[in-house]
Amino acid sequence: MERRSSAETQRAAKGFTRRLLLQGAAAVAGVASVGPFILREGRAASGSVKIFSWAGYISPDMLADFESRTGIKATLTEYGTNDELLNQLKATGGAGFDIIHPTVDRVPNYVEFELVQPLDESKVKWDGCLKSAVEGSATMGGVVGGKRFLAPADWGTEAIAYDQAKAPLTYGTASYGDLWKPEHAGKVTVRGHSGLIGIGLWLEGQGKLPHPIREQFKDEAKARANFDAILQAAAANKKAIGQFWSNENEAQGAFRTNGCVIGQTWDSTAVALRKEGLPVRFLAPKEGALAWMEGFAIPAKAANLEQAYAWINWFYTPEAGALYTNHSGISSTAVGAEAHLSDLNKQFFADAYPGDALQKLWWWPIQEAWYVSIRNEYQDRFLAA
Repeated sequence: MERRSSAETQRAAKGFTRRLLLQGAAAVAGVASVGPFILREGRAASGSVKIFSWAGYISPDMLADFESRTGIKATLTEYGTNDELLNQLKATGGAGFDIIHPTVDRVPNYVEFELVQPLDESKVKWDGCLKSAVEGSATMGGVVGGKRFLAPADWGTEAIAYDQAKAPLTYGTASYGDLWKPEHAGKVTVRGHSGLIGIGLWLEGQGKLPHPIREQFKDEAKARANFDAILQAAAANKKAIGQFWSNENEAQGAFRTNGCVIGQTWDSTAVALRKEGLPVRFLAPKEGALAWMEGFAIPAKAANLEQAYAWINWFYTPEAGALYTNHSGISSTAVGAEAHLSDLNKQFFADAYPGDALQKLWWWPIQEAWYVSIRNEYQDRFLAA
């Protein structure tokens, strides 16, 4: 099975910025100007489609819009982590759902276990997806062995969420290290495995890691050497943790009800709290926001193939993309979606990525199965420290 190296992943990811996204949008502006279209293939098929997606990503309004445009009934089941999605597909051998929503760097895991099928690219309306997302996803895990398994749907980041009054930050000086300041003791929230990477980037910036952090994704000995140093710093600072989070609801709850004032969270966490009127903002640190891409894949034993492709093609309309971003706060890859965003979401994006933040995004490399096993081992040690 062909594998892409982390170096190849990094090179592809460096070019994948919002600026290029917008350039891609301009290149196919003619498509967006046509306006919404009826998915005749989907309407002819009718029937239903079963979607397995992240909690909080797909709104009732989206499901209703899809059904009204295609005549297809969509049913939604939600999950909270990539591992939950992978384990569910393993348990059924790739059956039970027609569409799943993995992150691109984990797609090779699904291919390895034969849980997803190659896309029939002739059935996807690629002109509706930003060209830079289609091309960038190919070497980030979306194409394996020369076959495409993922249709990119969105991209977002994990960076620093903070209370403006109680833990103010300024772009350019803000750092993952700010989480561990003495004044934040007992008021920090992080996710186990990605929190370790945040600490790793902080240590790397100080010259305190044995190896460059990206090298640990392709060499087990370097991974363990780095994680040993990272875990030592994490354990020494664990008293700062007010709550660990593993899914969206837990991350929001850390700020909403559990007294946290700063944390390393997804962008969607911060935008949801901002919509509620809480003084929580989101900012890329100087080390770079952790960036990821997600997309739609079709399980190996999907029962409703035509309806699955209808879902993908509906998502690649400007209106559907905007429904998604306005609901979740995560950037859609649909061409023209930005023209339909709410003022709050436009302002959120500007506040989160000022200056050169988009050029400094830290894109997740492909995480092979061996690496996921090691990172989970050290995550468990962090949680138990």
